[in-house]
Amino acid sequence: MNAVLQSHTASESSIVPQVDQPAAEALLQVQGVSLEYRTPERVVRATHQVSFEIDPADRFVLLGPSGCGKSTLLKAVAGFIQPSEGQIRLAGAQVTEPGPDRIVVFQEFDQLPPWKTVIQNVMFPLLASRTLKRREAEERARYYLEKVGLSAFADAYPHTLSGGMKARVAIARALAMQPKILLMDEPFAALDALTRRKMQEELLELWEEVRFTLLFVTHSIEEALVVGNRILLLSPHPGRVRAEINSHQYDLNSLGGVDFQRTTQRIHRLLFDEGEAEPAERELSFKDVRIAY
Repeated sequence: MNAVLQSHTASESSIVPQVDQPAAEALLQVQGVSLEYRTPERVVRATHQVSFEIDPADRFVLLGPSGCGKSTLLKAVAGFIQPSEGQIRLAGAQVTEPGPDRIVVFQEFDQLPPWKTVIQNVMFPLLASRTLKRREAEERARYYLEKVGLSAFADAYPHTLSGGMKARVAIARALAMQPKILLMDEPFAALDALTRRKMQEELLELWEEVRFTLLFVTHSIEEALVVGNRILLLSPHPGRVRAEINSHQYDLNSLGGVDFQRTTQRIHRLLFDEGEAEPAERELSFKDVRIAY
């Protein structure tokens, strides 16, 4: 980890160490990870020595402008890409390949096989990975379809569903695998504004019930503040850690509020290194934000 990010949960309890209880090990550890890809002309560095940790039940957001490597980082956590330096560890084990303990929900919901019904789509990875037999797979699939409010559409086909409903099927399919961490790569970016807000609300409600661990990628500051309880800010290409921010105090009801807008502006300055604007009545305190130099 970068020295400035050693205390990875920004809270009062993390500032004052507990003498009688050792700190629990993070679920996911990304340690000095640089990622590169090759073009016909040269090798391009997508991220440079990025470090962060995610605790169980965190809603951790990677936030940054287009091209900063946030989606590439998520793919590396998923095991699709190997770091050129550094390492990624999940529950203490080094990530070297994809696995059922990390399930990805992508932006494109047309990845649902159109010849399978909703319940068949949710059951498919459970059966293909031989995680469960058919009867148990169907029971689990129905359970998570109920959680996302799609029980009545279990026998429908994807082409009959709206974009938001396809998103819910993708989330149900991912959670049915009961992964150690759910990876979401700008999952609501293709949705209209009203549906996107509804999906954010439903994701948070589902998290309150299931308390899964989430790594979420977005380039929207507002979405990051609403969805995440912790946000890692990445600089423009190549992505480096700019800061980590504690955002648990915000939710959908915070949108439009003075403090929410002030924090949005502060994050924009941190992302693009614009310097400080005029002093505000209340700036983020040192327990809210840690800068990476």
